[in-house]
Amino acid sequence: MTESLRDQVSAQMKDAMRSGDKVRVATLRLISAAFKDREIQNRGTGKDESLSDAGMQEILVKMIKQRRESAETYEKGGRPELAQAEKAEIAIIEEFLPRQFSVQETEAAVSAVVSELGASGLKDMGRVMGVLKERYAGQMDFGRAGAMVKAALG
Repeated sequence: MTESLRDQVSAQMKDAMRSGDKVRVATLRLISAAFKDREIQNRGTGKDESLSDAGMQEILVKMIKQRRESAETYEKGGRPELAQAEKAEIAIIEEFLPRQFSVQETEAAVSAVVSELGASGLKDMGRVMGVLKERYAGQMDFGRAGAMVKAALG
């Protein structure tokens, strides 16, 4: 069995602690805390407490999105050093995600799922997006994919 995402984060945190890489340790701790928070949230809802790798990837994608927005805000506010810190965290978080799809690969995946499901109108958008998220979690920008699905079905 392959090593889980949580195990990879944990192992890399130990390595970062040994090497004294404070930024990396802090970012990896944030990732671990985000995983733990989601599991605590899931406890009372009847959902499975333990996170799958896909669930963890979903959290990582959100963390990256938040940091990109923060970096953009810092740059607009004239704080390049803070923007750079956010970008450094993004680089560390991205190491735990599969390679991201290009625009062409995303378009191909969208058209394949649309034709596979026989989707014909905007009423099918939810089904198409559900299948895309299930198959390609952490591999594509679902904001961009949503616009492509809407264009394909509209």
